[in-house]
Amino acid sequence: MKVYGKHVLIIGMAKSGISAAKLCHRLGADVMLYDSKGKEQLCDVLQTLKSFPFTYMLNVFDMTCLTTTDLIIMSPGVPLDLPFIEEARALNIPIWSEIELAYRQCKVPIIAITGTNGKTTTATLVGQILATVYSKVHVVGNIGIPFSEIVLDIKKQDAIVLEVSSFQLETIETFTPHISALLNITPDHLDRHKTFKNYIHTKWKITKNQKLRDLCVLNYDDEQCYQLSHKICCRVIFFSRHKKLKKGVFISDGQIVSTYRGELEKIVDIDQLMLLGNHNVENVMAAAALSMALNVPIKKINLSIRAFKGVPHRIEYVTSLKGVVYYNDSKATNPSAAIKGIKAMVKRTILIGGGMDKGNSFIEWINAFDNKVKALIVFGETSNMIKQTCETLDFSPCIQVEGLKEAVYKAYQISERGDSVLLSPACASWDMFDSFEERGQLFKQYVFQLRE
Repeated sequence: MKVYGKHVLIIGMAKSGISAAKLCHRLGADVMLYDSKGKEQLCDVLQTLKSFPFTYMLNVFDMTCLTTTDLIIMSPGVPLDLPFIEEARALNIPIWSEIELAYRQCKVPIIAITGTNGKTTTATLVGQILATVYSKVHVVGNIGIPFSEIVLDIKKQDAIVLEVSSFQLETIETFTPHISALLNITPDHLDRHKTFKNYIHTKWKITKNQKLRDLCVLNYDDEQCYQLSHKICCRVIFFSRHKKLKKGVFISDGQIVSTYRGELEKIVDIDQLMLLGNHNVENVMAAAALSMALNVPIKKINLSIRAFKGVPHRIEYVTSLKGVVYYNDSKATNPSAAIKGIKAMVKRTILIGGGMDKGNSFIEWINAFDNKVKALIVFGETSNMIKQTCETLDFSPCIQVEGLKEAVYKAYQISERGDSVLLSPACASWDMFDSFEERGQLFKQYVFQLRE
């Protein structure tokens, strides 16, 4: 479908919705934006858009607008089971994600990365590696910069690395990355996807349209990823921490190595990595596999990996106070990600967790404490549920507090020299914060205030 001359309805006025609206305008569409918030809540956003000839529908959705709508673009945060979406389906109105819209305008091959955990770290590292051989690399998508924002400005000599969430994959149609990566699949966003089976199916969509000319990087050690390898039509590169592969990226004698190009090639020594945790070893292997698929020389891959310090809010070192080290792992928005944070710790740890309820169980997370966690401090929507789970599993102490600032101060009070304090919430941030980034920034701010 050509967007030119069409009546396009954008659902959601957050970052990706606004970028999609601007892209549709540049493509010659007539644009209406809908948001469930009111004019007062959106006054700053509306002010930034005053130069655009958009129309707006705020607070309440008017079903009659569907009679003149040719296309709907969904923001990723908006659920798909709303009554007006069901009505749009009944009227056979196409419903696209923002990445579907941008993909249809894209003139260069795409590297797309998804997975329950590790997407941002892997995408950022791939971007840094590719920057050694491409004139410009765009790292976009779920990582923070919408694909729609930059797609018309991409040149043929550029590279695109796209971080893709399950929400963004729900409403793709033709979206086809030249190289995809599926890092891992563990239960997450069950409040949205309802069942783990639905969540798996949505993640698998990243390979939906790939053909034999395309390629997918998969985690050999992840059961769901391995099962997918038997069902997709494109070529596969595996990576593994546990198995030596005939063709892939794996670990041998403390080194990350590859047999992807036929002969055994050393990529990097594991003890040269600046990242903590086995999960980051997997992220590095995936990034190396993606880069090798694009024929980046091993030497450039090695130098980029050794220089990579990680991403903010993912086991990020904050500071040391009175012999206690503070880490910000606010990006751990589900139990499996938070388990990786715990496993990366080498000292006794005071853990801060809790947040919005996404329908996850906390049993596996608490069982993973493995005598490392000295105390758990919880706040937010899930604090009662987490405390009850701790009582069931005989873990103590679990201390409930009102908010993040109080949690930081309580951790400071009970910590002793040689301890670590780790914010690794195992929950989304949206019950009390606009994003995990805001939560992480406030954590760092409160920690630095302890000096006073």
